[in-house]
Amino acid sequence: MDVEEISRRHLAAGTPDDEIVRLLSRDILSIKHHRVTPAYAEAFARAVLAEAKNSTGLSGDLFTFEPSGSTMGEFGVGSRGSGDFFAHRQLARIIGRTEAAVGVDEMDDAGAVRAGGDYIITTVDGMHSRLSDFPFLAGFHVTRATLRDVYVMGAKPVALLSDIHVADDGDVAKIFDYTAGVSAVGEAMGVPLVTGSTLRIGGDMVLGTRMTGCVGAVGVARHLTARKQIAPGDVLLMTEGAGGGTIATAAIYSGFPDVVEETINLHFLKACEALLASDVLNGIHAMTDVTNGGLRGDAYEMAETAGCRIVVVEDELRTLVRPKVLEMLDALEIDYLGVSLDALLVVAPPGAAPEIRRVVESAGVAMKEVGYVEEGAPESVLSVGGEIRDFTPRFRESAYTPVKKVVDEDKRDFEEMKAGVERAAEAALEKKLRILSRLRSS
Repeated sequence: MDVEEISRRHLAAGTPDDEIVRLLSRDILSIKHHRVTPAYAEAFARAVLAEAKNSTGLSGDLFTFEPSGSTMGEFGVGSRGSGDFFAHRQLARIIGRTEAAVGVDEMDDAGAVRAGGDYIITTVDGMHSRLSDFPFLAGFHVTRATLRDVYVMGAKPVALLSDIHVADDGDVAKIFDYTAGVSAVGEAMGVPLVTGSTLRIGGDMVLGTRMTGCVGAVGVARHLTARKQIAPGDVLLMTEGAGGGTIATAAIYSGFPDVVEETINLHFLKACEALLASDVLNGIHAMTDVTNGGLRGDAYEMAETAGCRIVVVEDELRTLVRPKVLEMLDALEIDYLGVSLDALLVVAPPGAAPEIRRVVESAGVAMKEVGYVEEGAPESVLSVGGEIRDFTPRFRESAYTPVKKVVDEDKRDFEEMKAGVERAAEAALEKKLRILSRLRSS
């Protein structure tokens, strides 16, 4: 519960000060139970109100922003669908073109810069927001995810960094359990956790036990496997997948806790280690992990970046989802093509495919050919029994919890929202340029 936001909303509505203090005090006591007195709650509420008043109505570039008119939830930011992809394209506009070997405008799994003849790869992943009450799982799966993003760029991970935020009433033990999950993956793969940060969400202003955080990774590569190298004639190869944070969340909140065990493995990372140790790596054009809105989202992003048409053939795709996971997805009517499976997707010339499969399978991981790349408009399509079907991402990834199924039904006009989001991004870019001009002239 964000007491600062509640205070601001009451101020905007014209609620009298004493009533705001009374309502805030009630909310503070309801969260903190017997750990604070009514007198403390009232004093805290008055201080919150004073700060809200002092910081309301400020003007100028440093204190205001152009609103888009859409909330994060309405626009699907973070939900790995068309809204999320559109928002990320706006971020790329604001950042602009840089000297990076692989920049944000390419929408790849990680960024890359040249340094001393090698490529330095950096990436960061946020923990799954619904794993707040399961810190070890949150740490485990976000670390595995960030290492995947380094590996699929053709890089050897060399260091991890962790950032963890827990709300004011969260137990300190959460940061320990989370760090244990991060370290378990790091130590298993020989990648040290070298730095990090620990903070409270919103400082004193956010009450409750919610946790959020991220893990970043740094890697070194000599041969990049970035999406822009995908070319017509290539084939798509995919490993088996059991999912990670998303599948664990679906299992926990839908009554399938035994499925979580399926997600505790290092199959993806070991397959990548095998590829990095093999000469076949030089024959690979691109790699990615099947996460962002499932195969629907990743195929779409790859096609956009490479400027090619990607055809995904469904014939054997279902066999690459671990049976217990697929059984749960089917029972919950979750589209397995629109949810993160944490499988490895490799794009390479047909001649390299047999050796790639041999190397991956030598690491104990199954892999099959699941599609091909051809010339044409940058799009992704699905072939089912020889019939071509639309394969564009949905507004959000497959709804994989009961709450998401409800949220998925609440949609505003997407084109109307896009206009507002684009306007807000343009305003942010213009502000950046104004501040840059000031900094450079001072």
